[in-house]
Amino acid sequence: MPENILRSAQTDNTYSGKLQINVTSTLGLIPVQDATVTISYTGVPDVAIEKVSTDSSGQTEKIDLPAPPLAYSLNPVEEQPYSEYNIQVEAPGYEPVMVSGTEILPDVTAVQPIRLTPLETNEEEEEVIVIPDHTLYGEYPPKIPEDEIKPMDESGEIVLSRVVIPEYIVVHDGPPDDYSAPNYYVRYRDYIKNVVSSEIYATWPESTIYANTLAIMSFTLNRVYTEW
Repeated sequence: MPENILRSAQTDNTYSGKLQINVTSTLGLIPVQDATVTISYTGVPDVAIEKVSTDSSGQTEKIDLPAPPLAYSLNPVEEQPYSEYNIQVEAPGYEPVMVSGTEILPDVTAVQPIRLTPLETNEEEEEVIVIPDHTLYGEYPPKIPEDEIKPMDESGEIVLSRVVIPEYIVVHDGPPDDYSAPNYYVRYRDYIKNVVSSEIYATWPESTIYANTLAIMSFTLNRVYTEW
């Protein structure tokens, strides 16, 4: 978090958003009760500003946290429109997890899912997950240009007579021509949620969010090649 935004978030409580953490086990998605959740500013990770515990559903209460002005996320501005926080989760019998860069926008609730891995050894190793800058704010290389209509000349390709929602999306973690890059199988529902949260601000009007989500779903279902 830039220093000026961090200072503003620490001193100006005019704007705030809410954060709720959902903690489950990687085995069976069982809720983890009595997990200790420590929240700090990403820019000051060693200073805890909130410490809460999860309930029987593996959820924390909704926590109010400082956020930048609402106008920052509704109009193109240079200022960062969200504040960033670190979330550290610890629970007996599980490996600790640190999520860095959880984004909080004003007047909306951010839900951060965290999955804990049961301990298999006596040695605890903290897993660190870093959330990159939002694509509307961060600087990323331009996407590789593609033909609007792709040729259908690959063997085995078929055109379906109806829309089929896949259970999984294959995500290629590298350029399309890098065959050594790994492929990940991500559930379609989770893939759409991840793309939406990366390309839309939750402060936008509901109709705008619906329209963008439908466009993302249509784009995903009509792609011949996997996004990378």
